[in-house]
Amino acid sequence: MTRTARASGRRLGRRLRQDRGSEAIQAAIVTPILITFLCLAVAAGRIVMAGGKIDAAAEDAARAASIERTHGAATSAASQAAARSLGDAGVACSSRSVSVDAGGLTVPVGQVGYVTVTVRCTVPFGDLLLPGTPGSKTMTSQFRSVVDAYRSREG
Repeated sequence: MTRTARASGRRLGRRLRQDRGSEAIQAAIVTPILITFLCLAVAAGRIVMAGGKIDAAAEDAARAASIERTHGAATSAASQAAARSLGDAGVACSSRSVSVDAGGLTVPVGQVGYVTVTVRCTVPFGDLLLPGTPGSKTMTSQFRSVVDAYRSREG
């Protein structure tokens, strides 16, 4: 072996010894970044899934309200349908509200009326333990359902 080969082998050995522990430092830097990315993905997934389920709850509530004959019964049916739909879907709302515009129930028979329901649900994110994320997000969905034109109504 030549003198140059031995010298470069020694230099390589010194360089390798100087890199000892660098993998642990890299892992310590990369791990929190990966955990943050994972938490953000979970939060985004929760927003998308909750949004779809809240849309379905508003649709169910509007349909239930449009079947009723009175404003009071429509409001009650819409609230119950939204609660049932969100409960069945597994959406945990820290606060929930259902508002009903049942003006279509007072339209004369033979004319088309509509019932509009708005569902608001506050979805919590406190369990994600991700700094900088809000504790919750209020999501709103609205759906309009047709009232049967030839069905008897209140009034």
